[in-house]
Amino acid sequence: MAAHYDAIVIGGGHNGLVAACYLARAKRKVLVLERREILGGACVTDTTVFPGYSVSTAAYVNSLFRPQIVRDLGLRGYGFETLERLPASFSPFLDGRHLFLSGDSSADQMEIAKFSRKDAANFSDYEAMLRRVAALIEPLLDERPPNLAHPAPRDWLELAKLGLRSRRLGSALGETVDVLTGAARPLLDRWFESEQLKATLATDAIIGAFAAPSMPGTAYVLFHHVMGETNGKKGVWSYVRGGMGGLTQALARAASDLGVEIRTEREVARILVRGGVAYGVALANGEEFHADDVASSVDCRLTFETFLEPNELPADFLAEIRRIDYSSASAKINVALEALPNFSSAPGSAPGPQHRGTIHLCPDQDYIERAYDEAKYGRFSKEPVVECTIPSALDPTVAPPGKHLMSMFCQYAPYALKDGAWDEPTKDAFADRCFEIVERYAPGFKGSVSARQVLAPPDIERTFNLTGGNIFQGAMTVNNLYALRPAAGYASYATPVKRLYLCGAAAHPGGGVMGAAGRNAAREMLRKH
Repeated sequence: MAAHYDAIVIGGGHNGLVAACYLARAKRKVLVLERREILGGACVTDTTVFPGYSVSTAAYVNSLFRPQIVRDLGLRGYGFETLERLPASFSPFLDGRHLFLSGDSSADQMEIAKFSRKDAANFSDYEAMLRRVAALIEPLLDERPPNLAHPAPRDWLELAKLGLRSRRLGSALGETVDVLTGAARPLLDRWFESEQLKATLATDAIIGAFAAPSMPGTAYVLFHHVMGETNGKKGVWSYVRGGMGGLTQALARAASDLGVEIRTEREVARILVRGGVAYGVALANGEEFHADDVASSVDCRLTFETFLEPNELPADFLAEIRRIDYSSASAKINVALEALPNFSSAPGSAPGPQHRGTIHLCPDQDYIERAYDEAKYGRFSKEPVVECTIPSALDPTVAPPGKHLMSMFCQYAPYALKDGAWDEPTKDAFADRCFEIVERYAPGFKGSVSARQVLAPPDIERTFNLTGGNIFQGAMTVNNLYALRPAAGYASYATPVKRLYLCGAAAHPGGGVMGAAGRNAAREMLRKH
């Protein structure tokens, strides 16, 4: 007879583990099933990539993870530790200048004034504008979106609350809508004149998206850098000590103490449904587990198109799910280094401010547009946009003594290539281009590389079970956010199959290491009971 649980969670990533913890806190008997041998989904530390290194193979920085989850689950007591990255970013330029941004208003103004006094004067107002938008949006991350298709009294109440919040914006409402729906480039062009500053900010607007900053929807990402926090400090991003798996391992330890049963190397093949009600899962090896509720933290293609039969879902809902955009053009390259990069514009081989935050290698917005132009025709960018982080500059535990670890997030590398596929020679050719970009700014970089791991979008898909290699489990565009994620009328974590819920990035509020989807879904599941 199949073992029975109060709830089964499909996927042991950060959202799945958060959901499991909150369910277990309410005395529910919970089982988590993870396909891989490593727990953590895309928020993981892998010690097998390079000997002696602890590699955050996918997610690599933290800020958006909800602080109330850390407090509720006591994650600090389970080893979760964050290391503040100050300055937040470093942008070197080939003319010998550089730009640091730290979040300190006076220091940022001095840095920006090297390129434009006008921009320096405008920057604090720009940041204040983003904070106003964040003040409207951030509370929504922890709330169940209203059902716009079939609103009940509760949904009307939520819409009324949102309307009251919007009134506080006053005349800034128009700009808020522009941030939430518009393109990053015209927004940045209105505020600033320096391409060095605009390029630094614009790269943040395209992370994980198959889009150029001139395309609608990219402005939405800009305000995320002021929305998160580290150690109570708003807008400060961090590394997790020991790699990003430090977060999910802390969650796993908390879950175990709460009585959650976690099984790795258990691949789900089917969600079991009888009479329109989910009652368990079947694994690829034929094993079955039954439960009162099933929560899926994997994406909608897997949940609804792989684990269920079409006749188990309403046709209109399935049509909406099939319209989700999983386009991806992001590659991740993890690099073992014998020495830190020595940047021409900020020389130094010892850990310094130029090594601590995100390193933006992008001269101007046109450079990003040209990189995207190649990708939209099915070719990887010959001049890719490269962002680098070096966690070992702050956290010596992730690399052997005297050595360093670099994470490179590179765009654009389209999932589907017009000519050929992402075989090893193609991946090496793209990685070589990315390394040549770094070499321009830090001569000698290539000679310091001892090993590298190249993850093209198909590798990300295969390794982390993310359709199309999309790190957000579907595009974060206005037509697939909030009450429209994953589909209108189904944004409340419940699905058309009774007792089946979404608890991952496929649901509101979407991608990023937040944990909000897991917490919100657990709350809705418990409310049903």
